[in-house]
Amino acid sequence: MKREANNRDEMTGEEMEKTKKTGRRPGRVQAAKTRLAAESKTGRKSATTRKVVRKATAKKEEPVEFGKGLKIIPLGGLEQIGMNITAFEYEDSIVVVDCGLSFPEDEMLGIDLVIPDVTYLKDNIDKVKGFVITHGHEDHIGALPYVLKDVNVPIYGTKLTIGLIENKLKEHVLPKPVKRKVVSYGQAINLGCFRIEFIRTNHSISDAAALAIFSPVGTVVHTGDFKVDFTPVNGDTIDLQRFAELGKKGVLAVMGDSTNIMKPGFTMSEKTVGKTFDNIFADNEKSRIIVATFASNVDRVQQIINSAEKYGRKVVVEGRSMVNVISTASELGYLSIPDNIMIEMEQMKNYPPEKLVLITTGSQGEAMAALSRMAANIHKKVFIERGDTVIFSSRPIPGNEKSVSKVINELAEKGANVIVQDTHVSGHACQEEMKLIYALTKPQYAIPIHGEFQHRKAHTELAQQMGIPKENTLLLSSGDVLEISPARAALVGKVQAQGIMVDGLGVGDVGNIVLRDRQHLSENGLIIIVLTLEKYTNQLLAGPDIVSRGFVYVRESEYLMDEAKGIVYAALERCLDHNVSDWSKIKTEIKDSLSDYLWKKMKRNPMILPIIMEIE
Repeated sequence: MKREANNRDEMTGEEMEKTKKTGRRPGRVQAAKTRLAAESKTGRKSATTRKVVRKATAKKEEPVEFGKGLKIIPLGGLEQIGMNITAFEYEDSIVVVDCGLSFPEDEMLGIDLVIPDVTYLKDNIDKVKGFVITHGHEDHIGALPYVLKDVNVPIYGTKLTIGLIENKLKEHVLPKPVKRKVVSYGQAINLGCFRIEFIRTNHSISDAAALAIFSPVGTVVHTGDFKVDFTPVNGDTIDLQRFAELGKKGVLAVMGDSTNIMKPGFTMSEKTVGKTFDNIFADNEKSRIIVATFASNVDRVQQIINSAEKYGRKVVVEGRSMVNVISTASELGYLSIPDNIMIEMEQMKNYPPEKLVLITTGSQGEAMAALSRMAANIHKKVFIERGDTVIFSSRPIPGNEKSVSKVINELAEKGANVIVQDTHVSGHACQEEMKLIYALTKPQYAIPIHGEFQHRKAHTELAQQMGIPKENTLLLSSGDVLEISPARAALVGKVQAQGIMVDGLGVGDVGNIVLRDRQHLSENGLIIIVLTLEKYTNQLLAGPDIVSRGFVYVRESEYLMDEAKGIVYAALERCLDHNVSDWSKIKTEIKDSLSDYLWKKMKRNPMILPIIMEIE
């Protein structure tokens, strides 16, 4: 009854009159539009945008807040390129779009990858209806095997996307099976109070989709990663007509890809890379060709195979992720592989180098990827030879430039001809393509996603050029809770949304303290001091022995080590003279004394680790 009364109070006089005649309440979105129209005529704000004062019988004024909007909660993807994940919440329903990982930053020593913190989803697991995935790149699906262990809900995606997810889940042991459903373009699924439609787009992987998220307060268009490609390698062009239809019906907000928003014009078609490959193959007819690209870029792999067939070369695939993706894509019909063109690594010796093409991972300079191992001469089966042509068919992800440059230099030193220009086009929209989406959808709000702050800031400026008011272009941070409706948009809270680091099989067990220790060790080295004390008396029986790792070379610093031993012995004597028997206090005294000495002597601050053993 209270809910009903609130709804009745939200209606304008015109709406109540219409309800009396028809016996039906107007829809929520229509009601909001009617209120906005009334505001523009009268200059007065409606109940949804201000605090309404209800007069009680005792004439006591009681403030009542009306209006409940859709909550948009980005849990990642807004401070870096990668780790994309956003939760949409309305009342008792939460739908999560994407669940990706990101590469570790330079200071994250020893970390393999970073996944989003989904504490909010775990705390509200009863509300979570499912994951809706836009496409099959790692920065959109890579964290699923880790997150599904705690948030086991159905996954919805297009055919290739689900195929790649299934491939990943095979490598992880989950507590219970995960429901997976393939969705076609134009098909809508109902998840709680949400209805979500998949819209065809183009990207650097097949089966990419934008999402129309229909909620009780309006429609949100989530572009995913996209570009407008009128000549795609596989599949049809982007469904611009559907974007226009949504715009005519009314779009509350567009959440748009910001990755390439600082680049003017249009992104070139993927097919232009195929012509470049043909030219490179023609110019290097007498050398072995090695092509490094993203494993998930199925369309790029298709064009490499097409060029190999055209110039009579056999194709070898190297790199576990590349083998898995090509196998999945060919099984599902997204790769057309001519008969007898693919050979195994062991068969390479049966063909002259000029008749071979290697498609490999490692275009981002990853230390253990196949190309990096070839460049470092530690690959077991492939060795770079003078005259090889190596093609980097990708652009370095921000932060990976040094690693890529190192691999290129190692390849060049071995006599390889390295080609990095004109062999890659982006899968992300440039300015004119994003403008086209805004022109078709005419949203009330613009919410830039997928990018660093500089990208998203430039995106807000572009949205304002397209006529969206400055106050309606919203810059969020990961963890922000945005409540949005036709009447207003406001930040109403903050949730936990820090990245969780994965080191080997450990998930989340490496935090800031461990990273700080690793940073300290990498910069200053380690000194270990070993003492043997007699039980009960604490008399020194052996030592102190000093072991140095990453600080100085002991054999060339004997005088320094002898002085360090004297400092340790003196610290121990002071403790014994003052009857200090607590080992922790003895260790602290040794660390402080030795640290002061080394800083005065060498201006260095190594990590000092005293170890005390006890003998009866």
